[in-house]
Amino acid sequence: MTAAPCNSADAYGDVVARIARAAQACGRDPAGVALVAVSKQQPWEAIAPVVAAGQRVFGENRVQEAMARWEGRAGGLELRLIGPLQSNKAREAVAFFDVVESLDREKLARVLADEVQKQGRTPRLYVQVNTGQEPQKAGVLPAEADAFIAACRQVYGLSPEGLMCIPPAEGPPGPHFALLAKIAARNGLPRLSMGMSGDFETAIRFGATSVRVGSAVFGARDV
Repeated sequence: MTAAPCNSADAYGDVVARIARAAQACGRDPAGVALVAVSKQQPWEAIAPVVAAGQRVFGENRVQEAMARWEGRAGGLELRLIGPLQSNKAREAVAFFDVVESLDREKLARVLADEVQKQGRTPRLYVQVNTGQEPQKAGVLPAEADAFIAACRQVYGLSPEGLMCIPPAEGPPGPHFALLAKIAARNGLPRLSMGMSGDFETAIRFGATSVRVGSAVFGARDV
């Protein structure tokens, strides 16, 4: 677990300013780009100053960890699950998160649809696309994305609002962001969750509507 950086609020302010500059540089309204502060594995001492500075959207990787961290603290905030979701955690995820960004297979679509019906609660959904076709990563393959999105809508009654991707660590991210934007456009999906601490300004140029930023806000994690 990382020790809390002493200047997370200052770092947060810098990231917000960078998002605004990147949006303005390509003729976009900065208000059209949401910052998702990735709070996974961070101590509350690092998160609290960022909440106090006005951040309202946070991203988490694990259901149980997020529930423990945000219990009693989530009022007025938006919590997003940005890590892989196991089917057996779908009940908790639907009950707890406002947004699930890692919908990537039909089994999960079916379980989420069942939980939405049971709970009467519908988190916003993003389909994760494995743009680099990396075997170790979650996400539907690009060639299968159109059919999967159609199945989510027509078979399971789900209404994804966007796509998410995590480009390969090696190589330029731009082509992956462009691919995600192309898939989204042809499927009528208005939201793009793409870009992290090292490449969020590039993602904004390619149309990101939300960027997931952790280390640039909170500092690098020790684990």
